[in-house]
Amino acid sequence: MQTEGMVIHEHGGPEVLGRQVFELDEPGPHQVRVRIRAVALNHLDLWVRRGGPAFRLSYPHRLGSDLAGEVEALGPGARGVSLGDRVMVHPAISCGTCAACRAGSDNLCRTYQILGENTQGGYATHLNVPDDGLLLIGNALDFATAAALPLCTLTAWQMAYRKAQVRPGQTVLITAAGSGVSTMLIQLCKLAGARVLASTTNPAKVEPARQLGADEVIVSSEKDLTREAKRLTGRAGVDVAFDHVGGELFEKALAATRRGGRLVICGATAGFTPKIDLRHIFFKQVEILGSTMGRKGDLAEALPMMLDGRLRPVVDRTLPLWEARTAHEALEGRQVFGKIVLTVP
Repeated sequence: MQTEGMVIHEHGGPEVLGRQVFELDEPGPHQVRVRIRAVALNHLDLWVRRGGPAFRLSYPHRLGSDLAGEVEALGPGARGVSLGDRVMVHPAISCGTCAACRAGSDNLCRTYQILGENTQGGYATHLNVPDDGLLLIGNALDFATAAALPLCTLTAWQMAYRKAQVRPGQTVLITAAGSGVSTMLIQLCKLAGARVLASTTNPAKVEPARQLGADEVIVSSEKDLTREAKRLTGRAGVDVAFDHVGGELFEKALAATRRGGRLVICGATAGFTPKIDLRHIFFKQVEILGSTMGRKGDLAEALPMMLDGRLRPVVDRTLPLWEARTAHEALEGRQVFGKIVLTVP
């Protein structure tokens, strides 16, 4: 069938995004065709569009990891959903048969693919996806809200609950408070009973972070992050620090972590090669934990909390899919608190 989307034919700036009609195969065995109604942006979209050695794309390539819509067609043997069901789509695909997948750790699968990264994504009107990657949302969520949830919730859930094991009474530090992952981390850590210190370089993001549940917000462009975190913890440091910025901010977060604390990192938007004083690690016995995405079951576990409103995404704005260039420019310019969602007509 013919469908339409925003695609790229080469790496570059937002200008490489263009509207195009293309052919979509009928869904194969255990696949479902989803009529996409909304797709949310992630920083991953920017990285893939810009290019790098990790990306091996088949052009025309469609970005977009987070999507929601309606089940439009079922492939042979498709299970778990019916035509017309309103669904949220899991943002990644794994083989399902390796040792990691069988153990429930699908995000450790060697063939793990995130939608829109090294496989086709949701910047389109339709997409075929595996039947085990669909979560029913009924009428509890509108499509824009549902699209804003999957990747950031999955990532934050693993960071907070599986890696850091946040407990009541702990103090945590969350950098880049306005990002999608950080807005979820603030909520998850508050639900766990932790005290939340958040940081941002933009004073305009202080109040929105407080409204999400942050107990203290440090404007790191005005005050030293490590010094403020130490002051707010009686010089002890935080029990857990969460970072996905990297670079100098990673160094500050590490220095702000207490003896025996943990630092969990899931990205490096500001740089991959921070300067680390190893004494902050071995003398203080700090654990540094890497994290990418989360287990498929984690999103299913979080689903009831998303449906009843205990977890809610922050949608900064919605734009039509055909204005994807404008959306990329806004996200690249750090003009966003939370998520930008593209609506699909």
